[in-house]
Amino acid sequence: MSGILSGVRVLDFGRYIAGPYCATIMAQLGADVIRIEKLAGSEDRYMTPLTESGEGGLLFQIAHDKRGMTLNPMKPEGREVVERLVKTADVVVANLPVDTLETMGLDYDSLKAIKEDIILTHPSAFGDVGPYSTKVGFDGIGQAMSGTMYMSGDGEEPRKLYGPWVDFSTAMASCIGTLAALMHRNATGEGQVVGTSLFGSSILISSVALMEQAVLDLNRVGTSNRAQGAGPADTFKTKDGWVLVQSIGRPLFERWAKLMGEDHWLEDPRFETDQDRGDNGHILSERMAKWCLERTTQEAMDQMAEVRLPCGPVLSPQQVLEDPHLKAMGLLKDMPYPNSNKDIPVADFPVKMSKSDTSIKKRAPLLGEHTEEVMSSLGYSASEIADLQSKRVI
Repeated sequence: MSGILSGVRVLDFGRYIAGPYCATIMAQLGADVIRIEKLAGSEDRYMTPLTESGEGGLLFQIAHDKRGMTLNPMKPEGREVVERLVKTADVVVANLPVDTLETMGLDYDSLKAIKEDIILTHPSAFGDVGPYSTKVGFDGIGQAMSGTMYMSGDGEEPRKLYGPWVDFSTAMASCIGTLAALMHRNATGEGQVVGTSLFGSSILISSVALMEQAVLDLNRVGTSNRAQGAGPADTFKTKDGWVLVQSIGRPLFERWAKLMGEDHWLEDPRFETDQDRGDNGHILSERMAKWCLERTTQEAMDQMAEVRLPCGPVLSPQQVLEDPHLKAMGLLKDMPYPNSNKDIPVADFPVKMSKSDTSIKKRAPLLGEHTEEVMSSLGYSASEIADLQSKRVI
């Protein structure tokens, strides 16, 4: 079965998540994606090492379904390789600073001079305009500078989310923009730049809090896991663990009151609306905390399920791996990899289509695994490839 993007070639010069995972999604949709790394391997190859040779978990998540080659585009011979690659490509993905793109010959003007209709997808930390446009940054910087880290704290200390949601949301936004650019090119013949940023993604996700501050000037502070616009919505300790409960909207609040066996909550004007319940959420959380402490996690979950109150256990990574629903949905795909003693569970693309296969097909490439294959397809002879290898160009 050919993929939706069959016939589209993507050059992935990205690093870490925002650029590379954008290209990974396109690979799962059927594009021919070539991951281009430094000769010694890019830094993201070795994050959270899992194999005897040091390849890491990040590599397996952001490089599967791609071909891999090594290249030094700073050398003149490397520039020629870049030009040949670009002539065959539809999209270049590079989440690198603008000055680095220019040095590597990957800025849009340079690319367009090689191939008129090329699309450059350029995620960055802060975008290409404004006083921070030249700053570098990672996921946590977006969390810190968007208000979400402040509001996730407890009023005393801000709290960063462990998972890199800014990076992955930027990757997905980049992919959406790239797909739209491909549709535009198909209609007009024009390429363009697709620009995204970690800052932009984090602002989108924190937008409602920013709206509230701009309009109402409340100067809220973080309340940790307790919601500020509904209740009871918080994490609660049980006899043997923790649960998260989210009562949002009057019907769910009525279910919660039924669960407590205490209808008086429904007549109390302090809890009339979601915002009222959020403003007085500490009172609701205090009652719910007492209820949860009298039960095991499973008992609490079962009783909340009976009244259909949204809730979930707070799971450790090991408990997630053992979760039967995870297995039923097939969200992780076990992938073998050289020098790994175990198969590696890689998260599949969380979009399933009834007419198209978007699942993972191939493991992440070894360092430079497809270099000779790609170079041969560009017209380089075996002796030329050997010469470039001896010069440390590839």
